[in-house]
Amino acid sequence: MAGQMVSFPSNGHSAEGYLALPASGKGPGVIVIQEWWGLVPHIKDVADRFAAAGFAALAPDLYHGKTTKEPDEAGKMMMALKMDEAAKDMAGAYDFLKGHRACTGKVGSVGFCMGGGLSLMIASIRPIDACVDYYGVAEAAQLTGLKAPVLGHYAANDTWASPEAAAKLEKGLRDIGKQVEFHMYPGTDHAFFNDSRPEIYNDAAAKLSWDRTLAFFKQHLA
Repeated sequence: MAGQMVSFPSNGHSAEGYLALPASGKGPGVIVIQEWWGLVPHIKDVADRFAAAGFAALAPDLYHGKTTKEPDEAGKMMMALKMDEAAKDMAGAYDFLKGHRACTGKVGSVGFCMGGGLSLMIASIRPIDACVDYYGVAEAAQLTGLKAPVLGHYAANDTWASPEAAAKLEKGLRDIGKQVEFHMYPGTDHAFFNDSRPEIYNDAAAKLSWDRTLAFFKQHLA
């Protein structure tokens, strides 16, 4: 079943996202959160993959229609993103998906790069049932509201979300009593999951992390 763009309420305004539903017509929900490039075809494809695996997936468009392929522009767009507005859009996406006829009721979140940290954020402000972070960083002290178990995927050769930053986040979450499972992928670079970027994509790590993510969601969203 092909996905489609949908609109949903976001704090008195309207936001958009890409919704992909399972062929069965019903499944657990997953919020898919973009990298700094925007809601690009790769993120829509990830939502489609979740739908093919039996989930109802929604990728909110946090840049409201803007996308880029240029790192400099992506960096500027990420810096211009107002976190309070992004939080409202993600909360609206959660509310829309949880109440959707195709959602069984439980909802997980997964994000990549910038979206990895945002996946942790949405799980700290909405009752997300399982949270996955692909090479995203955040301050554990700001995540005290997080109730969901967290699965993290990190690249060993990452200067943006370094192994040290990942270890600090993992320890910080454990220290405030959170359930955490982080994996480090040897020989990989930041964004190793993104198969639209052959210069950094790592097929073996992408497949292993995907299998772990599906198993994690099936365990906690059943």
